[in-house]
Amino acid sequence: MNKYLDISEEVAKALEEGRPVVALESTIISHGMPYPQNVETALRVEKTIRENGATPATIAVIGGRLKAGLSEKEIEYLGKKGTAVTKASRRDLPVLVAKGQDGATTVATTMIIASLAGIKVFATGGVGGVHRGAEVTMDISADLEELARTPVMVICAGAKSILDLGLTLEYLETKGVPVIGYGTEELPAFYTRKSGFRVDYRLDTPEELADTFKAKQEMGLVGGMLVTNPIPEEYSMDHERINRAIDQAIQDAKQLGIHGKETTPYLLDRIQKLTGGDSLASNIQLVLNNARLAALTASALCR
Repeated sequence: MNKYLDISEEVAKALEEGRPVVALESTIISHGMPYPQNVETALRVEKTIRENGATPATIAVIGGRLKAGLSEKEIEYLGKKGTAVTKASRRDLPVLVAKGQDGATTVATTMIIASLAGIKVFATGGVGGVHRGAEVTMDISADLEELARTPVMVICAGAKSILDLGLTLEYLETKGVPVIGYGTEELPAFYTRKSGFRVDYRLDTPEELADTFKAKQEMGLVGGMLVTNPIPEEYSMDHERINRAIDQAIQDAKQLGIHGKETTPYLLDRIQKLTGGDSLASNIQLVLNNARLAALTASALCR
């Protein structure tokens, strides 16, 4: 066992008994939503996973310890502290651990800690990717590199629609990461079910997802698998409306000189304000939808 890792008693028991476990990130708590919606949503997502037959393992760095499975008190702590918690990617982990500091885990670091703990399935909102204008800024999320090296299945609502989706798919293809559409041949774009881009393969059941991931592992192919699960139709936002808000938010970020890891939290917050809060409601629903699918897939993988 990694000496820097703490696995909660509930998660450790589930893993020991071969029961399904689903990892959850913590950036969505500290940087993705305002308080108290962030804490309420995190606890609701955990409840959804339990209701669908799996054990939730929210992941974070607290006091320099890598945590797989948080208590309600720890989730509340991250929610209240908000953006004062470091948004932690792979590069940040050694410093946070050495200095005994807190970190909210991105997709990349959640994958790392989940893999250390032996958790194979991870539910999130959307993954990072190649940012618009990356040919100039070289702003490419570390999430993509982690998908190429760490053996965890990531279930999301597609790449965040603030990104260059075409270049994101090209990058994942280069890295050998399978991009699966759950019940769809079109890449969902986070707030909306449509993007105009095709996924690599369509699979229609949790069992098919589990079988594919199992085959990948047994062949010794490195890296993870990206499952894109469209937001439910009733919560999907109008494609043109959300794109107008995204374009405006990106323009505002450029004028303010916002870049690097501050970009995504700023854009998501700005889009929420531009859409009158509708994007936040959609965000919550898509995370719950991904949690349900992840719990069913983790169960199928255990079987």
